[in-house]
Amino acid sequence: MQVINSIDDAVSLVGQELGVSEWLEVDQKRINDFADVTGDHQWIHVDVERAKAESPYGAPIAHGFLSLSLIPALSKDNFRFVNAKLVINYGLNKVRFLAAVPVDSRVRVRSELVDVAKVDDSTANVTVRHTIEIDGVDKPAAVAEMIARAIF
Repeated sequence: MQVINSIDDAVSLVGQELGVSEWLEVDQKRINDFADVTGDHQWIHVDVERAKAESPYGAPIAHGFLSLSLIPALSKDNFRFVNAKLVINYGLNKVRFLAAVPVDSRVRVRSELVDVAKVDDSTANVTVRHTIEIDGVDKPAAVAEMIARAIF
């Protein structure tokens, strides 16, 4: 796990992999809970029997936004801001959903620091590319460039 103590630390890490998280299983309960929270009950996610019969994946799949929402928790294995007064989610530059995450798959996140934009002497926007990998699958589930605003 990479520790970022300052803006200068972040700048020195541009272009480097920050880490790879542990695997997390995406089970049907997690998918159903996400559907309940978001109101997205599309059958391909929550109707197990219909997904088995009609889906091209042969099983329910996780919502793309569920996969995306796992990044903050999983990336805690990869890097951490220390000495920052505040770190907030500032936004996303680019998100691509490249492969479906079938129910009971295991996913993890690989993080690479791609840019640091200094806002002022104590604040920077730190852009990290997160690749959500599926255990046993060559193609990633998603790739997202997330921006964290760090105030030191």
